Amino acid sequence: MAKSQQTFGKSEREKKRLKKREDKQKRKLARKEENKQDKGIKFAYVDHNGHLTDTPPDPSMKVDIEAENIILGIPKKDKVNDLDNIRTGKVSFYDSSKGYGFINDSDSQEKYFTHVTGLIDQIKENDKVSFELERGLKGMNAVKVKLV
Repeated sequence: MAKSQQTFGKSEREKKRLKKREDKQKRKLARKEENKQDKGIKFAYVDHNGHLTDTPPDPSMKVDIEAENIILGIPKKDKVNDLDNIRTGKVSFYDSSKGYGFINDSDSQEKYFTHVTGLIDQIKENDKVSFELERGLKGMNAVKVKLV
């Protein structure tokens, strides 16, 4: 068996690898020393404007809030404006085989899409209907469609 030859390139790569390892050890020790100096716990405070700060807030600006007054989620919709949401219009197009159509609003003359799932009564073209609007994927849709 022949003895492996140590070339200049191999020795240079080995030196670089050892140098990298030493540098990594030095950085690790430096981080450990730095962490030893920061022995305290760091806090983040919220000031009276809602901004994060590293200084404690002024106690004179403290506001007491009751836990019962905190509302999580979306507030419930009031039923007061339901009469305003009911609109009237005329069916401009309806395909019963495909189950969709369009209704022209009598006030604004806008066209709204309607689907068979949003119908209360059976409709056909040129019927006068009352309906409500609901936001859909591509715009406002007519739902709860009834004959007038």
